[in-house]
Amino acid sequence: MTDIYQAHILDHAQHPRNKGTLANPDVSIKGRNPSCGDTLVLELSFLNGTITDVAFDGIGCAISQAAASILSERLRGMTTADAAKLQADDMYQLLGIPITDSREKCALLALRTLHDALGAETGAPKNV
Repeated sequence: MTDIYQAHILDHAQHPRNKGTLANPDVSIKGRNPSCGDTLVLELSFLNGTITDVAFDGIGCAISQAAASILSERLRGMTTADAAKLQADDMYQLLGIPITDSREKCALLALRTLHDALGAETGAPKNV
């Protein structure tokens, strides 16, 4: 079963979904993992408290890029309130593979950047 999940991560890393930029995002925020140098710019558009569009760009390891891709697919159509409630365990479940301590910051970069983006937009507390 682990091979299926590893293939899932590799697919998202090699063929990321929603990678690029939005024409007129409501929020654009940069996240960085200082321990390895991975960077991520997350852009979101909202309508009536719902995430209507999402894009990301950046460079990093397969885990950080796959996590951003997987999370971006999950976010479209989600309310900002529900997105703000996402936690590390939710991200690990989306990834579907065991994450070592040394890869934790890579796996959570997109989630931390999302929380920063929603805090800038909604005043929601940062959870990660």
